[in-house]
Amino acid sequence: NCVMSKLSVVIITLNEAKNIARCMSSVQAVADEIVVLDSFSTDETVAIAQTFGAKIFQKKFEGFTQQKNVAAEKATYDFVFSIDADEAVSDELLQAIKREKEIGFGADGYAMNRLNFIGEREVRTSGLYPNTKIRIWNKAKGGWQGGFVHERMVMNKNARIKKLSGDLLHYSYKNTQELIVQNTRFAVLAAQSLQHENVVFLLFKLLLSAPFRFLKNYFLKLGFTDGLLGFSICVLQAKYVYEKYWQAIRLKYFK
Repeated sequence: NCVMSKLSVVIITLNEAKNIARCMSSVQAVADEIVVLDSFSTDETVAIAQTFGAKIFQKKFEGFTQQKNVAAEKATYDFVFSIDADEAVSDELLQAIKREKEIGFGADGYAMNRLNFIGEREVRTSGLYPNTKIRIWNKAKGGWQGGFVHERMVMNKNARIKKLSGDLLHYSYKNTQELIVQNTRFAVLAAQSLQHENVVFLLFKLLLSAPFRFLKNYFLKLGFTDGLLGFSICVLQAKYVYEKYWQAIRLKYFK
């Protein structure tokens, strides 16, 4: 006798023409509406989104946290599924979401594993999997928090979270070169929110965090089982950590 729950899918975009159709077609079967908050794309992103009947809004990009919260506010329904343009849902995850909708959403938030791809290769090692994220939630029970980058979903204290089966597929990088470019960009952004920390803390993190990150991901998180790709990913993750703290020190003292 349950009324089927409604679900708003929300996506923030900036020049995602190469990804957006794959993302939208993967969620069409569970979306009662698709809301796109675009940051004035100069490619075909908006035109492609319109072919899926998406509601389009535009707003200058001022950080992931703010952008995602504004996108969620534009959603009609209480339950929101926030998916990135370079992500898609696996068939198993799609079926799991469908089942929850049919019985009526009983939890306040739903978590799912995220599976990263580099080129055609899925990466289940090196600390990149299961990378569990809450992506479906009741707007009244949580929201995005964080700095300019590395936004995270924070739910109210007594919120009930349910884990869904299946994976959120993240087609993040065509190759490790793209990972390097992205890491460099994110390191600079992350440094901006770290530059107010004291220098002892920053130096301590600079010297210890990077080697620790490498050893953890390569040995404990089985990066070594992925051959050269695993080694490259672990090195790049350590380099990102080093870069982040070095850039923060540079911003603080060598402007």
